[in-house]
Amino acid sequence: MSGRSIVEWFAEHEAYRCGYCGCADTNFSHGMWAHTMTCQDYQDLIDRGWRRSGKYVYKPTMDQTCCPQYTIKCAALQFRPSRSQKKVIKKVAKLLVNPPTGSKSGEQGGPDSQGPSMVEDVPDRQPSNVDVPQVSSGEMQVSPGAQQVAAGATQDKESGSSRESQGDVKEGGASCGMEKPSSSNKVPRPGEGPDPTKPPCKKAKLLRKQRKQEKEALRQAAESAQNLPWKKEPKDDTQKLFEDFFKDEALSRLEMRLVRSEPNSEEFSRTRMESFEVYKKYQIAIHKDEPDKCTMKQWTRFLVDSPLQEEHKPGSPACGNGSFHQQYWLDGKLIAVGVVDILPNCVSSVYLYYDPDYHYLSLGTYSALREIALTRQLHETAPRLEYYYMGFYIHTCSKMKYKGNYDPSFLLCPEVYSWVPVEKCRPKLDASNYARLEDPGKADENRNIDVDRVLVLYEQQLMPYAIYRALTGGRDEDDVRLYATLAGRTCAERIILFRN
Repeated sequence: MSGRSIVEWFAEHEAYRCGYCGCADTNFSHGMWAHTMTCQDYQDLIDRGWRRSGKYVYKPTMDQTCCPQYTIKCAALQFRPSRSQKKVIKKVAKLLVNPPTGSKSGEQGGPDSQGPSMVEDVPDRQPSNVDVPQVSSGEMQVSPGAQQVAAGATQDKESGSSRESQGDVKEGGASCGMEKPSSSNKVPRPGEGPDPTKPPCKKAKLLRKQRKQEKEALRQAAESAQNLPWKKEPKDDTQKLFEDFFKDEALSRLEMRLVRSEPNSEEFSRTRMESFEVYKKYQIAIHKDEPDKCTMKQWTRFLVDSPLQEEHKPGSPACGNGSFHQQYWLDGKLIAVGVVDILPNCVSSVYLYYDPDYHYLSLGTYSALREIALTRQLHETAPRLEYYYMGFYIHTCSKMKYKGNYDPSFLLCPEVYSWVPVEKCRPKLDASNYARLEDPGKADENRNIDVDRVLVLYEQQLMPYAIYRALTGGRDEDDVRLYATLAGRTCAERIILFRN
């Protein structure tokens, strides 16, 4: 069951080693620990340049970091494989029948699969203990006691002085609309009438009408999805649907299993050790990690733990939304794992690891094509799900530039958070590592933040930031304002921010 998101802001912003160019102290990012997160909140965050590594959610400081990382997505429904991508699929089919006898060099390019670690390391800092079930489920309401304490603190602060301004905190309330309750809007005791602080109950007839309208909207969306161009039959024999390239009988030997990793499904738990052994073998051979660094705990924290809640909502795919491992099985042996998040609008690639003995299969490229096919498949029952997110695109990193070859692809503008076709971005990025990708004149519509409306969890009580500031003196207002600006107004007003 979906609840509320809870995050803990990490204020540190020190330079650290870049995993892309190898420089020791040129990488900058902001980050927070996600104790729990709804899939919609994470969708909105990645649409503002955020990305997760385990439960750590981070956003590169684009105008400071040495290798600016632009979020990239592919329009999966309009995807047309290039000649080289078609060759990879055909090569995999051929090699599954006749594997090479000698050793060959591995592929150069695949989603987060080559070179140094291509995702942010999970920080060593320990997050605070939070009663996630109680807070996230909505059982904990904004505390009226906190409002009363804030009222007293505000009155003490303002006594004996003229009110030069109306201020952010008024008598027991805030500029976000939480004023001191009057006798006319006090919360009644049970059995003494409706609660005026809550919206009136809807009549059963109206609820039935709304449900009927929602079902009809979903039905129409599903029908329209069936008529999209990518679903139409090819006009002639030379035009094949993307899915047709995977119909080679040899490819059926490579079995795909999508298993939920958070919470651990039965299938995931059963294959847990096999998956870890593939990861360990991959990290040692490909990333040259020390064997004692590749522990079960490290793998779990990095690629199994996820803040995303398991969600099954109208309009979502049959598997639901959340975090998954897409496993590749060859003749009963696990040879590769693609870690993905299935979100309301996209399939988001997190990481890929594979058995180095099968490097000749070009599993980096092949898995990306398979995940695009998965996106298209899920779209058939989840009309909103149309995109395949490939993580970050780095124009100066040859091992990351390949992502722009999945056509059509778009980069996220780091200033206004709109999507720009990758071919339009290349000239700007050739001229400068960091660039505003959107045309001048357009603004970030989600930037205007009223920090008083940020919902804070403090000492096991929920309260708007205006009340929290009255209680604590607002010593961390700059941090909260920065968090709200980077998260955007929509998320800042919806996500619960933990403070201690």
